Amino acid sequence: MVTASAVNELRNMTGAGMMDCKKALVETEGNMEAAVEYLRNKGVAKAAKKADRIAAEGLANVYIDGNKAAIIEVNSETDFVSKNENFKSMVDSIGKAVLTSNAKTLEEALKAQTEEGTVEELIVARTATIGEKLSLRRIEVREKADDEAFGSYLHMGGKIAVLTVVKGANEEVAKDVAMQAAAMKPEYLSEENVPADRVEKEKNFLIEQAMEEGKPQDIAEKMVAGRLKKFFKEICLVDQAFIKNGDVDVKTYVKNNGGVVTDMVRFEVGEGMEHRSENFADEVMSQLNN
Repeated sequence: MVTASAVNELRNMTGAGMMDCKKALVETEGNMEAAVEYLRNKGVAKAAKKADRIAAEGLANVYIDGNKAAIIEVNSETDFVSKNENFKSMVDSIGKAVLTSNAKTLEEALKAQTEEGTVEELIVARTATIGEKLSLRRIEVREKADDEAFGSYLHMGGKIAVLTVVKGANEEVAKDVAMQAAAMKPEYLSEENVPADRVEKEKNFLIEQAMEEGKPQDIAEKMVAGRLKKFFKEICLVDQAFIKNGDVDVKTYVKNNGGVVTDMVRFEVGEGMEHRSENFADEVMSQLNN
């Protein structure tokens, strides 16, 4: 006979629904370990059914411990679920697991250990509990020297997360740079990081633009240098006007504080992904019909 206390114990261990826990205990004749495995396997089946669904909402976050930092993005299908405490705790477990492991790639991160198994197993289990497709989309891990400082900033509760590294300046300066990156959406750290083909494409575009304005080609080509500089000011973090003081660029602000920006990672949840088109009413109806 399956007791209410056993169902409650299994529910606390797995986070699964009460009826799922009762069924698992019935199927395994009250064996708690077997019931946990049963629910895990059931979660795998549920997760597999959701594998093709679109998950472009979620949260990004930064985790720092000493000279090591990790930035991650974890996706859900709806913004509603991304605000769920069960989802948030999963994100934190994943972030801490990535930070304390030797993972450098997404594949390695999925194998990192949490208190509830590997990251991959945790995602499968929470997919079964929460009822949406959940996924770890990307990670970046950075290590710094003792004379460097990490800066981190979350915007809109984790819809945008930024990790920066500055050499020679303090954490406050590094955080200011992270806030800049969150607000101004730079694509690259500096001109040196912009791919040559991207620069060439922009250069040709600017020449054509100037010629369409009636400028001779030789004059148009001379005008490109100035216009390219404006282009770099838009897409390169260190060349952008500093949001707290528009009289200087970011590079100069950090230099005035004894440092230089050496790295920047910016994650915006769902960027470049297809988003769901259903409205909330449709989502509720689809859940009721499942």
